[in-house]
Amino acid sequence: MIQSGAPTTQPNALEAVRELCSQFEDLPPEAIFKEDMLRRGIAFQEAALRVAASFKLKSYFIFSFDMRPLKDLDQEENLRAPEEIALIDGPSQFRRTIVSVRINPDSPYEVVVDPKNEEKLILTCCSEHVSNVELQKAPPHYGHSLENGKPLTEMVPTIEWGYLVYLTVYRKCQYFGFKEECRFCDINENFRQQKAAGRPYNTVKEVDEIIEALEILNDLDKEKVTGAYTITGGSVTKKLRGKNEAEFYLQYAEAIEKKFPQRWLSKVVMQALPSDDLKRFKDAGVQIYHPNYEVWDKRLFSLICPGKEDYIGRDEWMRRIVEAGKIFGPSRVIPNFVGGIETAPPYGFDTVDEALKSTGEGLDYFMSQGITPRFTTWCPEPLSVLGKDNGPAPLEYHAGLLRLWRDTLVRYQLPAPPGYGNPGVGNAVFSVSAFMDVIDPKTPLG
Repeated sequence: MIQSGAPTTQPNALEAVRELCSQFEDLPPEAIFKEDMLRRGIAFQEAALRVAASFKLKSYFIFSFDMRPLKDLDQEENLRAPEEIALIDGPSQFRRTIVSVRINPDSPYEVVVDPKNEEKLILTCCSEHVSNVELQKAPPHYGHSLENGKPLTEMVPTIEWGYLVYLTVYRKCQYFGFKEECRFCDINENFRQQKAAGRPYNTVKEVDEIIEALEILNDLDKEKVTGAYTITGGSVTKKLRGKNEAEFYLQYAEAIEKKFPQRWLSKVVMQALPSDDLKRFKDAGVQIYHPNYEVWDKRLFSLICPGKEDYIGRDEWMRRIVEAGKIFGPSRVIPNFVGGIETAPPYGFDTVDEALKSTGEGLDYFMSQGITPRFTTWCPEPLSVLGKDNGPAPLEYHAGLLRLWRDTLVRYQLPAPPGYGNPGVGNAVFSVSAFMDVIDPKTPLG
């Protein structure tokens, strides 16, 4: 198996990423650094956390996306670290690059106070200044609560530098235990640790609470910074409050679109559902559907996603994705996969080339039919099965994946996936992988 690196500081980390940038000259160096930070995580100097505390903070909108459990964060980074950082200028002359914060005190990447100005932050790697860092101000609604006292930071957090309203309406997943849970996922464990830490998590967010929260957000969002919302949460394999998965998530879409017709680009993340169910979402006003397949390889799908294999099955999952394209339009069916788990021991491929070949087969299968998968860069969360003993996937894999994804998109002349803001390095706001950063806005896509 590929030997993933341990999540500890490596003195040659900066040298290694610069060397890889020279090998992938057709990719923006900002994108490769971004992938490295996402796979390794970010450390924070105590003084930098004090600066960040007055900006938009990490909301833990669904998973932990951290490389240590909360109990092991000695500086209480979970309460003080920013949701995202923007890399810009500095010695590397970076074009603006938005990166999701994944906390790892052992990372070679550290955000520190600029020694020339204590109110400004910089990014270092192996103690060398790489880039300047900017933080996002908390959006106006973050200081408000519902009438019942629930904070809007819990009800309607935003990510992607404020573009996306992230509605995790079901905080758990009914794929329980080792026989069902996806091996990379920590949604249930994260719920438990956040509750234990005192964060105001609720298993289910009520429909009327979501509407009330969106009313406040919409009234305060004078400049219409928020451009899309995602309805998401764990899978429902049985019943949740008397409803199956389609019925449960549909009630939110119907209520939002009735109250705010076409105010936001509407997206829903669910399992691969039958066509009859999806037509109801389309009729309700949902524009984009994310039936995440996580990993392409048939063997790995069964091992890494055992619950999805048992309840629906890999072949049926992929068939339903294609069928969904006939309902929403292929460009508006955007299944996610977790970039990097293809390499993870004990299941993964032996070489980077094998892993990329397999993932490329999936990209070709879908993009040849007008469906554009996107990916989240795998973060080995220690509360997940695969994250307990594994470090991240090799950076060579992530750089190769960026090139493969971009080249397949260009080959089939497909448009940039809608619902992620503007494409291109310096413009992209999608923060949990660099696929939007590597799209050349000058390329005449479909």
